[in-house]
Formats: sequence, structure tokens, C-alpha cells
Amino acid sequence: MISFKRTISPFLFSSLLLTACMDNADTATATNDSTSKTGTSLLPDKKGFEQTVMGKPAHLFVVKNKSGVEAAFTNYGARWVSMIVPDKNGKPTDVIVGFDNVEGFVNSLEPFFGATIGRYGNRIKGGKITVAGKTYNLDVNNGPNTLHGGKSGFHNVMWTGEQVNDSTVAFSYTSPDGEMGFPGTLQAKVTYTLAADNAMKIAYEATTDKLTVCNLTNHAYFNLNGSGSGTINNHVLQINADEYTPVDSTLIPFGKMAGVAGTPFDFTSPTAIGARVMDSTNTQLRYGKGYDHNYVLRKSVTNGTTSVANATGDVSGITMNVFTIEPGLQFYGGNFMQSKNSIKGGKKDDFRTAFCLETQHYPDSPNQPSYPSTLLEPGKKYETHSMYQFSVKK
Repeated sequence: MISFKRTISPFLFSSLLLTACMDNADTATATNDSTSKTGTSLLPDKKGFEQTVMGKPAHLFVVKNKSGVEAAFTNYGARWVSMIVPDKNGKPTDVIVGFDNVEGFVNSLEPFFGATIGRYGNRIKGGKITVAGKTYNLDVNNGPNTLHGGKSGFHNVMWTGEQVNDSTVAFSYTSPDGEMGFPGTLQAKVTYTLAADNAMKIAYEATTDKLTVCNLTNHAYFNLNGSGSGTINNHVLQINADEYTPVDSTLIPFGKMAGVAGTPFDFTSPTAIGARVMDSTNTQLRYGKGYDHNYVLRKSVTNGTTSVANATGDVSGITMNVFTIEPGLQFYGGNFMQSKNSIKGGKKDDFRTAFCLETQHYPDSPNQPSYPSTLLEPGKKYETHSMYQFSVKK
């Protein structure tokens, strides 16, 4: 096995030191007032979400299946708030890291917990795109770049929520022409459906009245041992990708693909998340801070029915399989969680206590002609879906 120091190039090394998930904008310190639970459910109390946000009412929506699995969402950012699944001993476990009330999400120093991301997931270089020969200046909210649609992207707006039935909730939002600098009025919809096999399907739709770009995703933070349970370094992860997109010092891709073989980016076989970036005690960093990179998924698995990635909690035995028709997967290992937010149950969002697997098109695709296009034309419908299925490792 070739050592990390001999195989990784300088720009790969520098990319390990950086993050694609943190917003540089200053926000208020997070709060998290504890709320009582009703019955034996681990779901947050709905009263903590019955607040007025941006002049509109916020709510908590709950779905469930016949197996007793439950999930919760809020219309602030069309967020995935909780997912309660049984562990290997049958103990109900909330695997979504976030807050007990809407105030926590609004005031969080990390604004993306569980949110629907748009209009464009991930980064856009220099906050500029050119569409139909015209250059548009977007909201720059992360160094020189636009991240996750801008400061007031889809994560920071109030959606209209609809409880479709016991297992389905839908959210819709109209983004006006010019919002965060993007062209066209975009009608967006995201639908969450909890299946009988404990899979959460997320379906996205959008239409526009002007040529624009669109790249929607979900930014759930997972800890399969349970929210607030500690490190995810010992979670075992597999990603069906032979390449990823290397980035510059501001996390913008160079437009090239790089092979993962022989590098710390190789998760083609099940590997502990912290195995190649932490020492044997899981207390000291090795080489870089960790993972925050877009993986180029094998085309053979992006059919919506084949797992593109899976992760297993080392303590709980809970396994999560990810399915998608998207070409990319952003893997973020919680490198820049800094214990600054009080999350569910009064816990802190400590360093690397959650991870994200965001299905998406590649970062900066509007400025990278070789990447799959993210253009959306008037009269056409943007449609994509992903699924997170939970089970217990036998």
C-alpha cells in the first residue's frame, strides 16, 4: 500500500484542509431551549416549532409508517429535522443531528442543518454565472464564492408545507427572478415520503420562466449512533465512486477528475471515516482535517435503485444506504463542527460528530463545460430524486 504522503499531490493535500459546508457569514449565537416530548416519541415537541419566522408561521410536520418509524420536518428551509429508527437492539434512535426547536435552526452558526439546498447546491466560482451570453452576479457568501445559493438561499426562506398523508409531506417555494442574483422565477417543490421499508425518498421538482441553473439537494447531518452520541470517526463508509473532483484553495474544482485509488479518498471498500485522517486514538489529526469533497459516482449505480453509498454506525449497527439518479455525492465528515451550537437534548455539535452525504450535480458546473449541465429551460421540468434507507446490520 502506497503511503498517503507519497501519493497525494500538494493540491489534494491542501483540499483536505478545507470545507465546502460552512458559511462564512456572521450569524447570531445559536440557542436551543429544551422542550418536553409527548408520550415516548423522540421527536421534538411541535410547540417548539409553532413560531413566527420571517413574518410567517413555522410548523413541525410528522410522518410515520406501520413499523413505528417516524420522521419530522419543518417548513423553515424545508428541513429534515428528525428520523427515528431502531438500532440493533430495537432501541429507537434519532439519526438526524439538529435542533429541538425552530429557533435553533434560525440562529445556528451553521445554517444548513437538514435544509433543502438551492437554487444551487455547493459552490459557484467568484459568484458569477453566464447564461445565454449574459453574466449574472450572485450573492457571495463564502470567501470569493457563492455557497448553497447564497446567504438567503432555500435554506433560509419559509416554504409552504402540506401534510399530504401519514407518510408524505410536501413543501413548495417560489423564488422570484433575481433572488440571490439568479435569473428567472423558479417554482420549486420538495416531497418527503417515508416508505414501509424505512426508506426516506426525497423528490425534487422545479420549473422556470427564464433560462437558469438549478441543482437541489438535502443537507441532513447524520450520526447513525444517535444525535449527540459522539464521534462518527468509527462509522464505516463505502462510496461507489472511482473518481472525485479535486479543488483549489477556495474549494472550486479545477474541472478535472482524479482517481481515488491509493489515496485517502478511496472508499470503494468499507472503511472507517477517520481511519486515514485520525491517529489510532481518534484524538489527533493526521495530514489534513478530513473530507469535504464531491465524488463522481459510477454511472452504473446512478439509477435510483442501486446503492451509491452506505454507512454503518459502529455502536448502533444502523446502516444507511443512499440511492440517487444524480451524478455526484458530496461527502462531508463534520471537520468544522466547533461545539458552538447547542443541538438536540442540550448536546454540543462537537468536532466530527456528524457527516453528510449530499446527492447533487458537481460544484461550479455552470462554469465547467466538461461537467454535466445544470441548465433548466422554460417549458422543461427539473426532476430528480434520492433516497436514504435505514436498516440494521446483521
